[in-house]
Amino acid sequence: MPVVRSAEATTHEIHGARFVSYATPRSGSKELCAWRGEIPAGTRAPAHTVNREEILHLLVGELLITLDGHTDRVRAGDTVIVNPGATLTVENPTGHTALTWVTTSVGLEAELADGSRIVPPWAN
Repeated sequence: MPVVRSAEATTHEIHGARFVSYATPRSGSKELCAWRGEIPAGTRAPAHTVNREEILHLLVGELLITLDGHTDRVRAGDTVIVNPGATLTVENPTGHTALTWVTTSVGLEAELADGSRIVPPWAN
């Protein structure tokens, strides 16, 4: 049984947030990826359009999630479903770090407004 120990998780930082990856092809997953996101107080990630479905579950804190131009306040316990082709912005307007658990399929890529692409190593 593949078990990824907390000490074996890989950490990546981008746009002011930290991504701690647990399930990836590098750790033995064939189809899915999963990571914990740590979004510090005051962080606003740039808008990005995803090519795969993403499920974001807020574990701790509060976030403003803008999905295709519609903004919702998301609180701990809430889950956001981001469909392929959707444009997403994540903002932490609070004074505390928010923690998320995100699941997607292998091959996730994001396109920024300037046309540049991000191939997140925590999802591939």
